[in-house]
Formats: sequence, C-alpha cells, structure tokens
Amino acid sequence: MNIAEIILIALSLAMDAFAVSVAAGTAGRLHPRAIFRLSFHFGLFQFMMPVLGWYAGSRIAHLVSAVDHWVAFGLLMFVGLRMIRGSLENPSEQIKKDPSRGLTLVVLSLATSIDALAVGFSLAMMNVAIWYPSIMIGVITSAMSLAGIRLGRVFGRRFGPRMEMTGGIILMAIGARILITDLFF
Repeated sequence: MNIAEIILIALSLAMDAFAVSVAAGTAGRLHPRAIFRLSFHFGLFQFMMPVLGWYAGSRIAHLVSAVDHWVAFGLLMFVGLRMIRGSLENPSEQIKKDPSRGLTLVVLSLATSIDALAVGFSLAMMNVAIWYPSIMIGVITSAMSLAGIRLGRVFGRRFGPRMEMTGGIILMAIGARILITDLFF
C-alpha cells in the first residue's frame, strides 16, 4: 500500500469526525480547551481502532488468506456505504451541550472511529504493517476535526454531509481497486 492510498484512507475515515466537528462548531462557541479535547480524542480513537482491528485480523488472517481480498473489499464497501447512508440522513438533533466532556466525548469518539476498526482488519488481511497507517489516520483525523470545528463556525451544516459522502466513495473505490488488483493482476 502506497502513501497516497494511506492518506486517502485516512482522509476518508476522518470524514465522520469532520462532520461531527462541523456540527459541534455550529452548535455553539467552544473554548480552546474544548476544541483541543475534541480533536485530540477523535484522533486518538481513530489511531487506536485500526490497531485493534489489525490485531484481530492478523490473528485470523491465515484462516481467510484465500479470500482476503474479498474480505477487504466487503469491509471497505460496507464502511463506504454506511458513510454514504449517514451523509444522506438529515440529523434533527444538534449538539447542545459541550461535546468535549465525559460520556459524550467517549461516545462521539467511539462512534466516529468504528469504521477504522474494519479498515484495520482489512489492512491485516492485506499484510500491511499497521503503525504508519494508524499514525497517519490519527493525525489527519485530529487535523480534520480541528478544521471541522472552525469551518462549522463559518459554513454550518452545509458541507458536512458532502464530506462524509466523499469519504465513503473513496473507501469504496479503494476496496474495488484491491479486489480488481488481486483478481486480475
């Protein structure tokens, strides 16, 4: 897996956190400490989840090595479709309280990083070392979250769903490339 693909995966996975960050930015004025907590935790969870997925995937990779490209394809398609579906939903709830504290922070961090677990599993199926992609995913997610909060103040909810849809399409394209490469080349 080359660096461009890793960056595209990281950007795609960051779109959920970006969309939530835009919503947090529109919901009210967050103090600098709250902005740091939110972007740091989104990045931390996005870093940890691929590692956990990779660890689980590497333990069973020998059992599914004949169909690993199908597993990676299926997981990336699932995650991509889920992101696209989520982008089409019209959230009626705004983030009303400080999303950078307590259980709200943990739930948001976990919810925006579940997709990264499946990607980590897929990377294990492809025998890709996990540390560099996970670090890239975490750093890019933190940066995108910070940008999302700031853009949320300016652009509101206008672009958040489009970014999540774009991330889903990119993940699906990478899944298709993995499958086609393994089947035909």
